[in-house]
Amino acid sequence: MCLRVNLIGWLFLLLSTFHVYGNDNKSVVIFIRDDVYDDYSRFLNGRKPIEVKDFSGAYIRRDVVDMIIAQQALSLGGFTKPFRYHKGNVNYRNTKLLEDGQLLLSFDSVWSVDAKQLAESVYISDPVIRNGEYFAGIFTSPNNKKVLKVKQLTDFKQLTAVSTPRWQTDWQTLSALPLKELLREDEWLGQVRTVSMQWVDFMMMPLMPSLNNRYSLENIELVAVPNLVLQLNDSRHFIISKSHPDGKAAFAAIQKGLSQLRKTGAIEKAYREAGFIPDLNSYTVINKAR
Repeated sequence: MCLRVNLIGWLFLLLSTFHVYGNDNKSVVIFIRDDVYDDYSRFLNGRKPIEVKDFSGAYIRRDVVDMIIAQQALSLGGFTKPFRYHKGNVNYRNTKLLEDGQLLLSFDSVWSVDAKQLAESVYISDPVIRNGEYFAGIFTSPNNKKVLKVKQLTDFKQLTAVSTPRWQTDWQTLSALPLKELLREDEWLGQVRTVSMQWVDFMMMPLMPSLNNRYSLENIELVAVPNLVLQLNDSRHFIISKSHPDGKAAFAAIQKGLSQLRKTGAIEKAYREAGFIPDLNSYTVINKAR
């Protein structure tokens, strides 16, 4: 019975994907995580992405800024096809779809080191988040007092963390901490659940000051250790499929648009207003190079 349900689910996905790619040449499908799309929709509140000038306010987060900046850059560069969103737990299926040309681009930026591994099958944009601009919060269960008391590097000796080596920069950053143990979980939702249930002490996530640095999803809630961040030393980029029919045009457009946005200071302004690039007068970078 379970196998039959799974097969039906996969057939539905394949048919819906065929419908998008096979019968509609005007719109482009984008697969996106449920929670990201929901916050994106709430933040826009009826506005078009190109209309957003102020990135402060409720529901803004790094993933949402990525989505809006990508669409603003594409529009400024002359790419006018509309997007249709398919929500779900996409994670690494996104990469396979990009390589196969079934997905045009990822609106979730990726680390340079990870993007370069896909260079044969994707175009890599100029950085949207430059090296030195990425800071992550230390997120844990609200009931995990041990993590919430962290003040210095030596405090990590009694803590466990979770991530995946598929995100090389994340994995390297955590591996450099004096942790009790670093556990592998390749699925984002799996990471969140293990921390929520206190099977693991913490995970890294972008700051969400508009949400009081609280991450909520269904019955899951995580909070960031106050006033502490980790710095991740890499840049982040948009990746566009070389095999997709619109890939070449989309890459040219996003490069042109990102250049314009960078010259006006709009990209850095967006991430600062969203609180993703924090005011370091209010935060301590606990792994800062000495």
